Amino acid sequence: MEDSEQLLATRPEERRSNGPWSARTLDSKAVEDFRRRLKYFFMSPCEKYRARGRKPWKLMLQIFKIVIITAQLISFGLSNEMMVTFKDGNLMTFRHIFLKGYKGQWMGSYALYTKTDLYEHIHYIIDTYANLQSVAVANLAYERVDGQYSPLSVCQVFYRNISIDPANDSFNIDPHVHKDCIYIYPFQSVDNSSLSAHANFSLDFKRLLSVNIYFNLKTINLQTVQHQELPDCYNFQIMIIFDNRAHSGKIKVDVENQVTLYECRDWNVEGSSGNKDWLLLLFDSVVIFACFISLILCTRSIINGINLQFEFSVFFHTYYNKSVSWSDRMEFVNGWYLLVIVSDTLTMAGSVMKIGIQTKFLTNYDVCSILLGTATMLVWVGVIRYLGFFKKYNILILTLRAALPNVMRFCCCATMIYLGYCFCGWIVLGPYHDKLHCLDRGAAPIFKEMNHWTSTIQELVPNPRTSSCWVPQQSRAACPLFFRMFTLTLHVFALCVWSEHTSTHFKSWIVHGYSPYVHIL
Repeated sequence: MEDSEQLLATRPEERRSNGPWSARTLDSKAVEDFRRRLKYFFMSPCEKYRARGRKPWKLMLQIFKIVIITAQLISFGLSNEMMVTFKDGNLMTFRHIFLKGYKGQWMGSYALYTKTDLYEHIHYIIDTYANLQSVAVANLAYERVDGQYSPLSVCQVFYRNISIDPANDSFNIDPHVHKDCIYIYPFQSVDNSSLSAHANFSLDFKRLLSVNIYFNLKTINLQTVQHQELPDCYNFQIMIIFDNRAHSGKIKVDVENQVTLYECRDWNVEGSSGNKDWLLLLFDSVVIFACFISLILCTRSIINGINLQFEFSVFFHTYYNKSVSWSDRMEFVNGWYLLVIVSDTLTMAGSVMKIGIQTKFLTNYDVCSILLGTATMLVWVGVIRYLGFFKKYNILILTLRAALPNVMRFCCCATMIYLGYCFCGWIVLGPYHDKLHCLDRGAAPIFKEMNHWTSTIQELVPNPRTSSCWVPQQSRAACPLFFRMFTLTLHVFALCVWSEHTSTHFKSWIVHGYSPYVHIL
């Protein structure tokens, strides 16, 4: 990983314009020196150490980075896991508290079918919200703005005007949508009769599209204290949706939750010295410093490689009167260095954001996890370069490198087949099974079938009682047959590619009189 030395003291602009290799400089000693420099440039760090005794500082720095970056990711991952677990736990709590009769159903299956049920559920939510302190086990509190409690909003979304008569097959509709809301403050209970009388609030089910209930709650995540971390304050913006847009008699119920994290105003943790916080900040600073040094060294190596590439191009043109191809030029640009530069940049950005999260100036856990996770992945992928210094691993790496273009072409063609089957399965089989209604859900079982995860095929058989006229008798064979056809098509495609590849090499063997596989043997 050491860099080559400068060939001449002239500037790169002068070398590229006039060229360091004129007719009088092309003596055997100068050519041999330049060849020796090229050989040294492409040596591994161990070979450079044996040749000149120069210690592989960058190699040792990269190994040190792997250790500290992985430790940093584990530390942040534990905090992020507690945050996500707390958010998901509260969302499940809201469903059990505010949805009447909720027993842990999948949200798509929780629905209402009568007017009475809808009114009872709205009243139940309002009454639970008004008496939240005596109902909830969690440490939940109402939001206050300027010293006043934030109200609960009950809003109905409906068409402006509609006249429908199914008996006469006639309707008249104005598709413009209106929204009407009432506001109820904490400690205020409302019964069914007063709900309709409150602000002239009544539900016209012929025009009704949805009923949305909004309210805000606050709490504190105390479980972080056990890990000697300062707790965060949470503001939950909850929306309960009664969806009647289909007008099929089934009103779907769903709960959505948007979370805002912020630093608590007044806090005190007894017995906390804050030494761990300072140690974490110091550790993150060490990570940033190590990545910054690595970024500088790798950038310098890239620049030196580009300069040497220009010198080699001029030398090759002067000595052999030939131009260097673009692929040969790119040999001087080490792609592993570019990988390290990207990894160092992401690590420094993620570490700075992690420091902001620890000091409660930032709350972007998701962005920080993406930066640190991607950086750690690239660091570990970069270990492959060091495995290439060993002969047996180097053969495997060179094989992967040579096969990568063909593998990418095959994956591109296989993706086209995969997408074609995804759209076909979504249109043909999607309406008859809940797990295939959406395109992303329909793509999952096809991907599993591509990876031979066939245990889910029986789960995807549509219900004959709810299928159209052509499905009832053939439903139990339609889904398995469809997925088997996809697997068969993919295997036939792979077989054709392999057959053509083998045939091409065999013809080359017959025509040119040598085997293309001799180098493998």
